[in-house]
Amino acid sequence: HVQLVESGGGSAQAGGSLRLSCTASGFTLSRNSVAWFRQAPGKEREGLANIYTDGNSPTYYAGSVKGRFIISQDNAKNTVDLQMNDLKPEDTAMYYCAAGFYGGSWFAPLNFEYWGQGTQVTVS
Repeated sequence: HVQLVESGGGSAQAGGSLRLSCTASGFTLSRNSVAWFRQAPGKEREGLANIYTDGNSPTYYAGSVKGRFIISQDNAKNTVDLQMNDLKPEDTAMYYCAAGFYGGSWFAPLNFEYWGQGTQVTVS
């Protein structure tokens, strides 16, 4: 049984930081493409960052978070984290991690098989 669990969400002031963690069970995150998405009320789910957890672990970011968010992996813990800096009110959303990449564009939700339940981030 594959399970992804996000943690680390909460409230922060504008300009502050939060660190989200995605922990997997029943699934090895290494040698996979893992991504973070977010969804605000009334908006589509948005791809934020992606890491290919193999080899040099290249990372990719959406323009809205590039330079502020950092995605990283810890294969020993089977986790992928998202460090969020310089938070803005528009970053308020439910944040999800995704794994089990089918291929194609990493920022398309349909291209991932496994999802966590999400963790809420509120920036004021």
